[in-house]
Order: sequence, then C-alpha cells, then structure tokens
Amino acid sequence: MKRKLFWTCLILLSVTVSQAQNNRNATMMVSSFNLRMDNPGDGVNAWPNRKEMVKSLIRFHDFDLIGTQEGFKHQLEGILELKGYAYVGGGRDDGRDAGEHSAIIYRTERFTLLEKGDFWFSETPDLPGKGWDATCCNRICSWAKFKDRRSGKKFFIFNVHYDHQGKEARKNSSLLLMEKIRQIAGKNRVIVTGDFNATPDSEPIRIIRDAGLLRDSYLVTETVPHGTEGTFNSFRLEAPMKDRIDYIWVTPDITVRKYGVLNEMQYGRFPSDHFPVVIEANL
Repeated sequence: MKRKLFWTCLILLSVTVSQAQNNRNATMMVSSFNLRMDNPGDGVNAWPNRKEMVKSLIRFHDFDLIGTQEGFKHQLEGILELKGYAYVGGGRDDGRDAGEHSAIIYRTERFTLLEKGDFWFSETPDLPGKGWDATCCNRICSWAKFKDRRSGKKFFIFNVHYDHQGKEARKNSSLLLMEKIRQIAGKNRVIVTGDFNATPDSEPIRIIRDAGLLRDSYLVTETVPHGTEGTFNSFRLEAPMKDRIDYIWVTPDITVRKYGVLNEMQYGRFPSDHFPVVIEANL
C-alpha cells in the first residue's frame, strides 16, 4: 500500500513539474512600440540620437516579439544590429520598403515564421491607399503566423497603426481588423499590437472590445499594471501621460501575467515619443 502511494505521489509530482515547465516554455515578452519616425526636425530627439537607447531597452528587457509603428526600413535595420532578430512587414506606401512600416520584430531562435502578409486600412485593403476620411497617410496592418519552438504552439500576431486624423477611418479600421482576424486567423491564438490613436472610451476601441474576440491586456493582467496609464510623452517630461492609445490585445486562450508601460529615459531624454507597452504572456 505504501509503495503504491509512493509511486502515485511521484507520478503526480512529475506531472506537476512537467506542466510548470511547459508554462515557462510558453511564456514570452511581447511589446507594442511606436518608434517615432526618423525626423531630422526632432533635433536632439531625432532617430540617430535615440537608436542606441531603443536597442538597449529591447536588449535589457529581453523582448521576444515587438509590434513596431512608424519605423522606416533603415530604423528597423538599425534595431536588427542587436542580432538574433528579424522582421516582417512591408512599407505602407508600396507594400515593400517605401514609407513607414508596421513591422513585427521577432526573435529568430525562438519563433519559426509560417505565414505573413499585409493589408491596408481602406476600402481596397489589398492595395496601398488611404481609407475613408484619412487625408495624411496610407495605413497598413502587418501580420504573421509563428510557431513557438519552445512550446510547439502556433499563434498569429497583427500589428497596426490607425490614422490620427480621420474619425471614420479609425472606426472602419476596427471593423476591418475584426473581419481580417476572423478571415486570416480563424480560431487560432491571436495577439494584436498597435498604436490605435484612440482612447479606451472611443468608438474604435469599443468596436474591438464589443466584438468579443479580443481582450485588452491592461484589463486582464494577473498583476497590477506597471507605469503610467498614458502611453505617449511627446518627448516632454511634463506631458500629462494620461491617455492610453497604444494597446496589446489577446484572445482568451492567452494569459497575461504582467502588463507595463515602460517610462524609461536616459539623461532626461526618452527613447521615443511613445512608451513601449509590454506584456508577459503565456500561450
């Protein structure tokens, strides 16, 4: 009887240890990070003065996946100087290299890229162009399907940058995003990162929330959110930092263990005019 009890306990312990190991293997650091485009007019905050800060931040926090916004090709290539990373996503002006990207940077030793693609937030999503009442810029969504080599699990990530002027453009971008996620990812695990240029009480965010497909990581994190609620600083120390416009959304089968807005600076300067939003996620 004692021997039987011993073996039963040993088996249960092995199962528990194995489950804990699988949970650790499936945990990853995911960020949404508006890099701020390379604009010489930013003076002391221009990209050449910030690139090493951005690289240092990514290196120190061990980001596995980064949904970036506003990065030109040379900015993304600068980040890849870190080694061990690659990116997917075309430029918003031609779907290749031209213009700002909504690129997804990923750790190559951890993730196998299975599929990738882009679409535009417009009435003709397969072609570069402005949508609805947007007047400034083309707006692109880049997406990828990955296999996590540690856990063997597969998931999709969509990365967006909504228009900052067009109210109808933002509303319809959310409707199109929900449609595309269902069409491309089906019932698979999904992460969505991005600068939505919309606060939590606005219509574009309510559309996503009410669709029932995604959860706002800020609201479902298992620990108290870290950092400011606001996600952008405009390169100003005195900025209010109250408005949350950068988000990470997840499907219900992804656990958010931690959520944070990293308000880091060096010598009184920020790495970007937006703060990186970061979650510790478990697939």
